[in-house]
Amino acid sequence: MSALPAFAAIQVGDRLPPLTKAAVSRVQLALYAGASGDHNPIHLDDERAKAVKLPGVIAHGMLTMAFLGQLVASWVPLTQVRSLGGRFAAMVRPGDVVACTGTVAAKTSAAGENRLTIDITAETAAGEKAVIGQAVVAVR
Repeated sequence: MSALPAFAAIQVGDRLPPLTKAAVSRVQLALYAGASGDHNPIHLDDERAKAVKLPGVIAHGMLTMAFLGQLVASWVPLTQVRSLGGRFAAMVRPGDVVACTGTVAAKTSAAGENRLTIDITAETAAGEKAVIGQAVVAVR
């Protein structure tokens, strides 16, 4: 985790250090299926995925969302994360490298603490925005 500047020093428009994940692998999908309990065959079996008109196996959306959680948690401790959410916008497939970015969108005070709203995005190397979301974190 990098050292987080004080709330007063953070500006709207500041960017979090980016996080690039290695190419998604089929082993990673199988491990995520086991850890999450999501054994939907579209994440594990090409033929079953193609039977429902997908191009083949796709990554779990929540795996990609977890990458964004890792981005935020690499900047602030988990105890300071107040919310994390996103909208699934494109598919991630085995072999895709996913780049996660965040930009400070707002500074506020709520519940007696200073908070930052961060726009977060997970994007494939092909330029498809897979998840678009926001996180809210507390800072000193």
